[in-house]
Order: sequence, then C-alpha cells, then structure tokens
Amino acid sequence: MKRKMFAVRFGAVALTAACVLAGVVLATEPGTQGDPLITLSYLETTATPAILEQVEGKVDAHEQELANQLNEAIGNYTKQMDQALANQGGQQTGASYAVVTLKKDQVLNMDIGCEVMLRIGTAVCVTPSSPGLIDITDGTTLNNEKALVTNHLYMATITGRAVRATANTTKVLVRGGYTIA
Repeated sequence: MKRKMFAVRFGAVALTAACVLAGVVLATEPGTQGDPLITLSYLETTATPAILEQVEGKVDAHEQELANQLNEAIGNYTKQMDQALANQGGQQTGASYAVVTLKKDQVLNMDIGCEVMLRIGTAVCVTPSSPGLIDITDGTTLNNEKALVTNHLYMATITGRAVRATANTTKVLVRGGYTIA
C-alpha cells in the first residue's frame, strides 16, 4: 500500500510540475527580448519604420551632396563660358542669329560657316579671291566688291571672307563666329 501511495503522490507531484511548466511556457510572449522570435506586428510597427527612416536619411544626404556637386559644376561651366565670351571681343558663336549694326566702312570678318543676312542698309562682299560668299538663297556666289541683296542668306566657306557696310547704318543678322573691324 505504501507503494501505491508513493506512486499516487509521485504522479500528483509530476502532474503539478507539468502544469506549472506549461503555465510558464504559455505565459511568455513571443517577440520579447527574452524570446528572439520576430512577429509580424514587430516588423510592421518597429523594425520596418526604423529601417525606412535610416534609408531615407541616407538618400536625402546623398541627394543633397549630388545637388551641391551639380550646382558647383554648373557654376564652373558658367564662369568658363563667360570668360570665353569675354575673350572673343564681340564675337558671337551661338546657334541663333544676332542682330549686328555696322557703321559705314566697318567690316564684319566671318569665320568659316558663318552666315549673314542683310536686313537694312547696303553692304558689299570683301574677299581676296573667288569665290567670295555663297548666296544660299539662290545658289550663286558673290565676289569681291559685289553688293549683298537684302534678305538673301550668305555663307562664308573659306577663311578671309567679310562684309563691309556702305551705308551710314547697316543691320545684318549673323549666325556663327565673326569679328568687327
């Protein structure tokens, strides 16, 4: 009988110990510092926002650095272009036309590829050899001391080509490199 009582007592103690152990296991929450299991709610509310905040901070810092570098490069390029234009001494080299006013006997020396169109006044071609200027409008050439026709477009295809104003005020449209003498 003592053996039976011992087995019952031992079973009761074992059952109590199992219940206490089960209660302890069920009482612990997953996702705490004591339990390394990561839950979806932890990812959504804590981990992901923290990671996104760090990434956005780094992206913003990098973006600002790139913007500063771009602004510096633009500033340097602008200074270089301003210096280049200042060194040309009145020379225009852009892709758009510029209105140039010449006084009588002023000479507009044209670079190769420069285009000129007489708008107001009179002017003649100045060239040491033939052909002088190419009349793009009608496909002919204009030789030395020949008059430019108003609203015709002329192009210099050889160095040493120029236009000299013969009226008190002459206005021409110019595209390409030129100097005025």
